Amino acid sequence: MSEGAVVTGPDGKPRCPWGLSAEDYVAYHDSEWGRPVHGDDALFERLCLEAFQSGLSWITILRRRESFRSAFDSFKIASVAEFTDADRERLLADPGIIRNRAKVDATLANARVLADWPAGELDTLIWSYAPDAAKRPAPRTAADVPPVTDESTALSKALKKAGIRFVGPTTAYALMQACGLVNDHLADCFVRDSVASAGTARG
Repeated sequence: MSEGAVVTGPDGKPRCPWGLSAEDYVAYHDSEWGRPVHGDDALFERLCLEAFQSGLSWITILRRRESFRSAFDSFKIASVAEFTDADRERLLADPGIIRNRAKVDATLANARVLADWPAGELDTLIWSYAPDAAKRPAPRTAADVPPVTDESTALSKALKKAGIRFVGPTTAYALMQACGLVNDHLADCFVRDSVASAGTARG
């Protein structure tokens, strides 16, 4: 995320700086990032994409998101858990995704773990780490947004203890930001209030 306060776009609306740093980011910033995401498959998708993003820029993943969805059967846990060695080789040869062997293997392994969980358990676990929004002051600049928090560290530990791979504290916090567990739109960003009213504090 770029440093600095909000930036006014061509439409006259003030946004978080990163939301105007690339054309692909505008719609994602305005309509997705920070809004509550629920459902095991939907959260599995975000968890996987954040893991693939590790070490890369999010725009790299965003521009490949539809290819990822196609390659991983829309990230349906039950389906990905049944992927075979042939599927693994297919994924590692797919130029539309990030062909990182460790990340592909982690995605398949995580799906197999989660396939044994009761419906709703992943949703419940992740959302149990949402902090109290009333205790988090709105960031004024991007520099006020932390890369890791106590909650993301705890979430990372809980997921790892449950057998989920490739989810460190930084990845866990990016997941929390993207899925609405926290509202890190800057104080003067025009999206912040609508995200807050969508119920970001607790799902």
